[in-house]
Amino acid sequence: MSLRKNTENNNSRRSFLTAVCAAAVGSALPEYAAAVEVIDIHQHTHYSGRSDEDLVAHQRKMGITKTVLLPAGSKYGLEADAWGNDSVVALSKKYPKEFCFFANELPDIPETRAVIEKYLKMGAIGIGEQKFEVESDSKHIELIATIARDYDAPVLLHFQHGKYNTAFDRFHKILEKFPKVKFIGHAQTWWGNIDSGHDQTVMYPKTKVTPGGVTDRLLSDYPNMYADLSAGSGLNAMLRDEDHAREFIKRHQDKLLYGSDCNDRIGEGEKCSGSQQIATIKRLSPSEEVTRKILYGNARKLLRIK
Repeated sequence: MSLRKNTENNNSRRSFLTAVCAAAVGSALPEYAAAVEVIDIHQHTHYSGRSDEDLVAHQRKMGITKTVLLPAGSKYGLEADAWGNDSVVALSKKYPKEFCFFANELPDIPETRAVIEKYLKMGAIGIGEQKFEVESDSKHIELIATIARDYDAPVLLHFQHGKYNTAFDRFHKILEKFPKVKFIGHAQTWWGNIDSGHDQTVMYPKTKVTPGGVTDRLLSDYPNMYADLSAGSGLNAMLRDEDHAREFIKRHQDKLLYGSDCNDRIGEGEKCSGSQQIATIKRLSPSEEVTRKILYGNARKLLRIK
């Protein structure tokens, strides 16, 4: 074979391989592009002592496009030494393309309205995480809801039996009294109550789910109720009964919001519940369209994130 023919054959093979590779990459692009954007609606500054630098690296490792920072109240730090309003404002100003923030304060102190209004006027896009020792239908939650209504801001609440936002079975009264306020449910009691037979004292149930629990009904019956999938509680709700989870995701696909709420410094693997939840959503979701809704579409719409 002549050198010229050999060169022509090599060029032909290279052209063929290039075309095959290009086709393979091209076929993969739509799926990759669909999953590349992720809005994380639940993170904290200085969570369990994690530095701002570690948080930024953690979120980037998970592939988060935009992170919503949730401050603690002025008197204590969400049981994990998370910092307050000024901390989330500072990090959001430093990385405005990657972070935005909510406003927060204890709901049962004289300063509540003034503090929350101050940070809403500074650019907060919601209120929370409300994680305080009050009843979920109390006058204190009514105050938070009133502020939220006045500023058209969603409210994220941590429901934990015997501790935070208690009397969960009465929360529907708030939803009915404030139909224009968007509420986002989160934490152990919220997720435990996907099960109609839930034992309220069990924080991380492992049994199969009997559909029709309080949480399921709130999402179905009230247009202003949404769900935050973050933390071990949200992940447990998906993994404890995957057949139920698939139907739950399908049923409430327009109400579910991805959040991480993990305090690790890694951003991947078994120690990071946030990265595990992303993988779980992708695996259990019925379609790429639903995956996109949960990972960023619903949050973008509800929180008006650009």
